[in-house]
Amino acid sequence: MSTPQHIAQNIQTIKAQLPAGCKLIVVSKYREVQEIEAAYASGQRLFAENRVQALLERKEALPNDIQWHLIGHLQTNKVKYITPFISMIHSVDSMKLLQEINKEATKNNRIIPCLIQLHIAQEETKFGLDASELDAFFVEYQHANLMNVSLSGLMAMASNTDDRRQIEAEFAQVQTLFTTIKETYFADQDQFCELSIGMSSDYDIAIAHGSTLVRVGSAVFA
Repeated sequence: MSTPQHIAQNIQTIKAQLPAGCKLIVVSKYREVQEIEAAYASGQRLFAENRVQALLERKEALPNDIQWHLIGHLQTNKVKYITPFISMIHSVDSMKLLQEINKEATKNNRIIPCLIQLHIAQEETKFGLDASELDAFFVEYQHANLMNVSLSGLMAMASNTDDRRQIEAEFAQVQTLFTTIKETYFADQDQFCELSIGMSSDYDIAIAHGSTLVRVGSAVFA
């Protein structure tokens, strides 16, 4: 387990590489509470988990001013557990899920920022909408009257590969799709501004392709 000083130094090093308008989200999955506390003590407030149960346990054990993000696949029957407090859901991959988030957010008198997860990676195991499905999704959204969710942008994961040219091509595709969706459906809506791409192994490439949220775990706690 890394020392608090080492974790703080890693966070400082990563943040120094981020351009204005790009934020670090520390991915705390599989980490000890003490490690997360060390990141918190360094000033970090944005954290992410990929499973609802772990997220609920973390929230209970850690300070209340942490802004929690969910980055993993979300089942509709788990939505109700996180809507009272979640800061952003990165992994919306169906209209059914978005409608459920809206329903539970309404009960909690909240408007929850959501990102639409895009599937660009070569692996079949990753979730998300294909590029060919985006237009139909956003057209349906425009007519859905979901007042308690705020579509804030796109999220994607590149293929798990050492081929940086492939990662660059995938992130370039996401950046182009983001711009197109923004201009087509959200031209006059400032809230559609987030591009959640980039993890420990490729956040430098993501930054070059317009990332506003990098999701970094192992590089923080290494």
